[in-house]
Amino acid sequence: MAIKRDIQYINKDFAEYRNQLINYSQTYFPTTYTDFTETSPGMMFIEQAAYVGDVLSFYLDNQVQENFLQYARETSNIFDLAYMYGYTPKVTGLATTVIDFYQQIPSKVVNGETVPDFDYAVYVNANTTVSNNGGSQTFTIEEPIDFTVSSSSDPTVTTVAQVSNNLPTYYLLKKTRKAFSGNINVQTVSFGAPQEFATTTISAANIAGILDVFDSDGNRWYQVDYLGQEQVFDGIKNTNTNDPNTYLDTDAPYLLQTKQVQNRFATRFLSSNQLQLQFGAGTSTSTTEDIVPNPMNVGLGLPFLQNKMTTAYSPTNFVFTNTYGVAPSNTTLTIRYYTGGGINSNVSSNTLTKLNTSTIQFIKANLNANTAQYVFNSLAAANPIAASGGQDGDTIEEIRQNSISNFSTQLRNVTQDDYLVRALSMDPKYGVISKALTQKPNADDANTTLDIYVLTNDISGKLTTASATLKNNLKAYLNEYRMIGDTIT
Repeated sequence: MAIKRDIQYINKDFAEYRNQLINYSQTYFPTTYTDFTETSPGMMFIEQAAYVGDVLSFYLDNQVQENFLQYARETSNIFDLAYMYGYTPKVTGLATTVIDFYQQIPSKVVNGETVPDFDYAVYVNANTTVSNNGGSQTFTIEEPIDFTVSSSSDPTVTTVAQVSNNLPTYYLLKKTRKAFSGNINVQTVSFGAPQEFATTTISAANIAGILDVFDSDGNRWYQVDYLGQEQVFDGIKNTNTNDPNTYLDTDAPYLLQTKQVQNRFATRFLSSNQLQLQFGAGTSTSTTEDIVPNPMNVGLGLPFLQNKMTTAYSPTNFVFTNTYGVAPSNTTLTIRYYTGGGINSNVSSNTLTKLNTSTIQFIKANLNANTAQYVFNSLAAANPIAASGGQDGDTIEEIRQNSISNFSTQLRNVTQDDYLVRALSMDPKYGVISKALTQKPNADDANTTLDIYVLTNDISGKLTTASATLKNNLKAYLNEYRMIGDTIT
């Protein structure tokens, strides 16, 4: 029969392990070994065992500690735990401002009247950059500029620039665009045979996010919050061609809709200077996203006639596809991403004056060379207001606190204030909600109907009634976050 030993399990460091081993030997082997001097061979083995126990205890404690966001110290673990809480760490913040673009065009006489000659108007491509004199801060515009087009949402301001014999000889054109403090970088990645959940990593300082991803066939890959999300927001320009019933509603430049995509990827920061892109697991022949779910299919058991009555379904991925999107195969992906921002990007007004003209060209050909050169040399840009919004990335402690506070929200609208903040957070290209008020039709009623009153701004910046198009965009946006029993009017 084995002898019951008195073993202590709470000793944690070298000295405690050593003393416990000596005490254990003296208690249970009093005559077998009695030389516990520092130079004895037996003490060498006892101290080696204490050393191993001390090291193992340290690593065990460290591994346990790294599993808790409040106590983790490894940066990579803190980033991973933040994503588990549903929070995306910020490594930089882009500043924004507006930039005025100017060009001169000559005059011409039409039916006896002196008018601007828009044949000399230029086209400023999207992603054109403007920087300060030192070149330390660069701002980029996302929308192109066509000086020949003027509308209520994108006016071209025309003034007289030069006069001769009391008649205008040159006119000055001005357009305004929003700009952000960042550079657009390009990285290409080649893929061979399809690989499940393939990843690629972008390494750079101050990565602000992904602009777009296209493969060598011209297909776009969409960024999603997680690979199981197959519905993404998509916007089309509010034009007469796209929708003749809404194009007159100028307060909503884009129409908001959702679309189902197979080519998708999710991103996560591994550290402050590494952004990982992860793709799906399927191929174009194995994807199941094309199945249209309906209530009749649930009892039949999608996708392999297995009963699904007890499954916890997700509204973003009803059919529980086993592919989570497709994996890129035998293609090359071109990834464009933003870098920049930071607190130093909040530059003063009228400091962004160095215009990159390499992306600017005339719309029409066969122009007078001397006049065209003069017009091109007249191109100028400046920011009338100071840039704001630029910030440095989250500190380790900010990641901890933001992750914990973000966990309780879960991107769902529960209270009236949730709907209010979500309405004000809609992307401006779908329309700007300037003022919003949430109110229950009857404060004493227990139903879940909620009225939302909204206002927008007109071209003069005055508050005005929102158009039906803008409100439909808001409805589509809120529908992705509302509780299933809520009714929004």
